[in-house]
Amino acid sequence: MPLTKIQSLGITDGTIVNADINASAAIAGTKLSGAGKVLQVVSTVFNTTTSNSSNAFVTTGLSGSITPSSASNKVLILIQVGACGGSPSTAFRIFKDGSHLTGASGTAVSARIAVAFRSLAVQADDAHAASCSFAYLDSPATTSSTTYALHFLNQSTFTSHINRDGTNNDTALSYGSRTASTITLMEIAA
Repeated sequence: MPLTKIQSLGITDGTIVNADINASAAIAGTKLSGAGKVLQVVSTVFNTTTSNSSNAFVTTGLSGSITPSSASNKVLILIQVGACGGSPSTAFRIFKDGSHLTGASGTAVSARIAVAFRSLAVQADDAHAASCSFAYLDSPATTSSTTYALHFLNQSTFTSHINRDGTNNDTALSYGSRTASTITLMEIAA
């Protein structure tokens, strides 16, 4: 039986219904490719509190892993720190597979260190906390699982806190509230 070509003008609206499109009629991933397309999304929520008074960069506990499908694809890193309190200033760096992702940081000059972003509280160890967000497009150049983690540094002798303020008061008021922080990783087609 010969195939007949159907012109799109010959299909009336409503002829093909949702029930006609099922799992066996899925669109091949290759048809959805193209530069700039989001190929996969991985998101992690971190809702535990953590503190740093070590005068060194330590992990916040917020991290996520993604396995790119092509070494030429990029990874968009989106970070939201729900609250950072305590220290007058907290600095953040992104680490990739355990090493500082220098491309996501500023430029170090003299004694001034390079960081991705920083949070500024109003006063040390008080009931104020600031939220921060950051985005960076990385080129991991791999098809292996890649882990991105957020590290933070306190200011001098003060202590920095994640997902809470500096006083840690047991109160139902807003300054006693706890927050969540998130990291979202998106594979972007090259």
